[in-house]
Amino acid sequence: MSRTPEDASPWVPRPEFRLALPSGRSLDLTARPLLMGILNVTPDSFSDGGRFYDRSAAVRHGRDMCAEGADIVDIGGESTRPGSEPVEAEEEIRRVVPVIEQLVHEVSVPVSIDTQKRAVAEAALQAGAQIINDVSALRTDPEVATLAAEHGAPIILMHMLGSPRTMQRNPTYQEVVTDICDWLARRVEVA
Repeated sequence: MSRTPEDASPWVPRPEFRLALPSGRSLDLTARPLLMGILNVTPDSFSDGGRFYDRSAAVRHGRDMCAEGADIVDIGGESTRPGSEPVEAEEEIRRVVPVIEQLVHEVSVPVSIDTQKRAVAEAALQAGAQIINDVSALRTDPEVATLAAEHGAPIILMHMLGSPRTMQRNPTYQEVVTDICDWLARRVEVA
């Protein structure tokens, strides 16, 4: 039997696969890819120019993303744009926790915290975040993995060569897709 373009689908459903969240809820990863809305609560965001640094603007934007179809809202308080400087954990917590605390009561989707630091991830989980998104894939603070395990929180591991400050300085790959897949597989082992 041949397939026609009308019945072709780019997404092949997997067997039942649900990602458990600390709240007891879960995300259904079976039917379709999920859309994560990115909410940068930084004065120097590379994607939005700092438009959501103000808490009320950030919460409003988080609600808007959900209304537009976001399945997860990912909140970050430290810019990871090329050349950016790190932010102290206390400052990052000051930026993200009030937004998380308010947003989790106003949206029906899970909130994730985009951080490389255990202290920030812990404060975010206590504020209601349910997923940890670590752009360093546990290289900055391996204790983020322990925290995720303690809370039963899923963790997202991102690929990056170096740090945000250095990641654009001559990044080289032999075979980019294979190299990134191998790198991520090693980080999964660490997790």
